Amino acid sequence: MSWFLDAFAEVPEPRASNARHDLLEVLTIALVASICGAEDCSDFADFAVDREGLFREFLTLKHGIPSHDTFSRIFRLLDPEAFSAAFGRFLDDLGAAGAGVIAIDGKTLRRSFDTAAGRSPLAVVTAFASATSTVIGQEAYRSGDGDSEIVAARAVLECLDLSGQLVTADALHCQGETARIVLERGGDYLFRLKSNRPALHEMVAGYFAAPDVTADLPVAETTDGDHGRIEVRRAVVSTDLSWLRGTKTSCAEPALLPGLACLGMIETTVTRNGKTTTTRHFHVSSRVLTPEAYLAAARSHWSIENGLHWVLDMTFDEDRARNRKDHGPENLATLRKLALNVLRRSRPDISVRRKRKRCGWTNDFARTIIGQMR
Repeated sequence: MSWFLDAFAEVPEPRASNARHDLLEVLTIALVASICGAEDCSDFADFAVDREGLFREFLTLKHGIPSHDTFSRIFRLLDPEAFSAAFGRFLDDLGAAGAGVIAIDGKTLRRSFDTAAGRSPLAVVTAFASATSTVIGQEAYRSGDGDSEIVAARAVLECLDLSGQLVTADALHCQGETARIVLERGGDYLFRLKSNRPALHEMVAGYFAAPDVTADLPVAETTDGDHGRIEVRRAVVSTDLSWLRGTKTSCAEPALLPGLACLGMIETTVTRNGKTTTTRHFHVSSRVLTPEAYLAAARSHWSIENGLHWVLDMTFDEDRARNRKDHGPENLATLRKLALNVLRRSRPDISVRRKRKRCGWTNDFARTIIGQMR
């Protein structure tokens, strides 16, 4: 496990100098246990007892197996910033994000509230590389403490090398400062445009609603259908922004995002049980996109819901995680993403859920997953 140990070697020891169990060994056990299906600190301790032989293949365990209290205390006291920085070093060795879309989105850990301490649930903004289904960064915040998803997202972006990447985010992040950070870090943005920017949204919606304007614009269309549902997605893009900077219209002159180079509309028509509904979504981008690339990027953004948030809830049972004290919720959220990244990088022909089960069943299969960390 030298690769893992090297990545986390700089995480400071939060306990007294006479602590019995080595910090890196405790973190290694927790990560392997999480990969193999463990959900909380009690599970980590139970798994370590049952699989002590496996751990002694690559750990010393001078004082035996840590108790669940040891795991709990360490994750409560561990510096989350240092742990998150180690996450980044670990990711550098695990593999690059790969060119493509980086989706930014937030998720609330619903059971992480602490009523006695008056603390609201913890929320985490994650940067997710869609091409490799890899978490490449995260930042936690509590809305009750006056923080916001916008600030947390900017903190994540400030730490990433975005060269050649297209950063996607929903309308909450369609902000000038966020766009500036993406551009300064070497990337481009594709942000959803909604009524939180009313002047710009009204003008763009009106622009794409005019048939004489959109008739000559490039268009791409896809059709999907299953279980009696047919969905047609039609994408239109425009690089003509001169009218946005021209004379004022009936609404106020909009404030434009830095580097704005492209506008897009996706019209989705869904037919089910004889009923048809049509919706239109608008985006702004600093990259000139073809309609095909625009459709693909917009769809890639939602991979963070299906490929990360859904997996964390359904496979790692994150929504029911009950750790609430101190830094525990944030550090365990980081641990789950570490485990998911490792699982994703090995045996891609098998689902994450199946890999976790098989790791928990046999040492031989577990070695095929954790062996890549050596």
